[in-house]
Order: sequence, then structure tokens, then C-alpha cells
Amino acid sequence: MTESNPVPESSPNESKAALDIHDILKILPHRYPLLLIDRVLELKRKERIVAIKNVTINEPFFNGHFPGLPIMPGVLIVEAIAQAGGALLLTEVQDRSDKVMVFTGIERAKFRRPVSPGDQLRLEVELKGWREVPGMTAAKMQGYAFVAGKKVAEAIVSCQLIDSSRGRASNGGGNADSES
Repeated sequence: MTESNPVPESSPNESKAALDIHDILKILPHRYPLLLIDRVLELKRKERIVAIKNVTINEPFFNGHFPGLPIMPGVLIVEAIAQAGGALLLTEVQDRSDKVMVFTGIERAKFRRPVSPGDQLRLEVELKGWREVPGMTAAKMQGYAFVAGKKVAEAIVSCQLIDSSRGRASNGGGNADSES
């Protein structure tokens, strides 16, 4: 038996309690090494979310980006913004175990300072638009990333909710590791 929404019910404008990694794993489909949020500090339904990513030297991307000067790739900072936004939006979706939130656009991405091992990335994401029609849900969000109170990156991300079965081979072909 699984809960459809691990976030406690509250009025639409009320801020919710923090979510730990176990709650996040119930909401997002991402797993290591691409799960890029560790904790949610604040979640205000259909409005905003504040999440944390603790950046460590053990991140696999630091092996090649860059040897001797480890810097978190900007594209992964934007992905972390999108994952925080996904956590905000997927708490509103009852059948989220059958859905995946995918990028449909990235606008005005700016990278202001490098993010290095030992930094704590604070992700603040606001919902700018939400559109729901039968068979389709889409959203646009403004996200900011901070380290020690200084803005390190920002982007507007657009996404769409799709069935998780979309794109999978229906004839049993495709992935050699698929169940038989």
C-alpha cells in the first residue's frame, strides 16, 4: 500500500513541512547518480519550493569536470532546478507513479559562479504557469541556485508530464535487460 501524496494535506496556500530524502524518493523517479536534490526545506503548493543539494567530491561528474579543478557542470545545476520543480509539481499529481516530468524548454540560463565540492546548493523554484488539459499537463518555472547566499545560476524551465510508458518498446523489443 502506497500513499499517493507523502506531503501532509493542508490548505492550498500553506507552506508544508520539510521533505527528507525518503519522501523525495517517493515523489521523483530519479535515482543515483542523477538524483540532484537531497532535502526540501519549504514547499508551498502550486507556488514555490526550496530544496538543497549537498555537493560532494564523490559526485561522479567531478572525475572529468575538471581534473584538478572540480566544478559542477552548469547543465546539472539546471537539472537540479528542474528536479526541485518536478518535486513541487508531482505532489499535485495523483497517479504520479505512472508519469514522468520531462524538459520541454530551458530559457535564459545564466551561470554566475562555479559550484565546487563542499558547497551546499540552495534551489529556489517558483511556478510561473500551469496548464492542464485532458491527457496533458505542462508547467513553466523560474529557478535560482545559491551557494552561501550568492546566486550561482538561474534558468526558466518548461516541462510536461508524460506517461512513463511513452517511448518504451511495446513489442517486447528494445532493452536487453527488460523483464521477460
